[in-house]
Amino acid sequence: MRVTDAQLTELREVGFTRVEGFIPAADLAEARDALWSVFPKPADYFSDPAVHAKFAKSQFAGIRHFPFNLPIFDRLCVLPDLVDVAERFLGSTAIDLYKIELWAKYAGAVDYDQPHHRDYGNHTLVVPHPDRPQLTTIMLLSDVTEVDAPTCAVPLAHSRDIPTTPMILKPGELTQHEVVLTGSAGSIILYQTNVFHRGSNFKRPDASRFIYMTDFKRRGDPWTGKQAWPDHALRPGFSAALSAMSVRQRDLFGFPPPGSDYWTPETLAGVAARYPDMDITPYR
Repeated sequence: MRVTDAQLTELREVGFTRVEGFIPAADLAEARDALWSVFPKPADYFSDPAVHAKFAKSQFAGIRHFPFNLPIFDRLCVLPDLVDVAERFLGSTAIDLYKIELWAKYAGAVDYDQPHHRDYGNHTLVVPHPDRPQLTTIMLLSDVTEVDAPTCAVPLAHSRDIPTTPMILKPGELTQHEVVLTGSAGSIILYQTNVFHRGSNFKRPDASRFIYMTDFKRRGDPWTGKQAWPDHALRPGFSAALSAMSVRQRDLFGFPPPGSDYWTPETLAGVAARYPDMDITPYR
């Protein structure tokens, strides 16, 4: 589902917005089935949490990174409507997809409660620039109600006068202004990195939450980013994931576009050998 102009305005002015039914139904069904190739089903987890003790190591122990070696999770990050809203929000087609994460949380595994914070701490070397925003997104792969550890965010109206440092507030600060970002599976939450938000705890002992996160920035700002795709390029599934993408989708990862002076007879032959399933024709 395409993000409307009104929702885009809310993202700019409030700092975040929610869009129900964003993920196409067929993709959502495939993603929900594929979750159990990555994570234990909730019933299996709660039948014996000790077997899955790795989820108790930290709040972030349930994060998995691109590529996932599963076609649906390797293409959710480049959904046309996702790329469209990123281009419209950032005001350019010269953008980078700089983070892709799949995250599972299970009630009781660990304390998931957080103080309000801004995400720029590990998304930039400096602080957010008012005219060069970054876009962070959360796709819900499970229904998230108020008891399912929802993300809570503070509208910019209540925080825009707070200095950028410190980026993490004391526990309890701004909670009186926060909006609980619930939604049904298939929804997307979009927010800016200068928005105060926090993860919350589960309020039901058998609850779980599964989300898919993608972040975008304008190209040409080397002080921003989070994941370096060359560092992931040897992981299983990376070649298949990029080979299945369009030229435009590969460009979001920094892959040399057609017409780039990178392309020579030698590099064309080398890339064709490295990615045997990729159609190299557009780069000739």
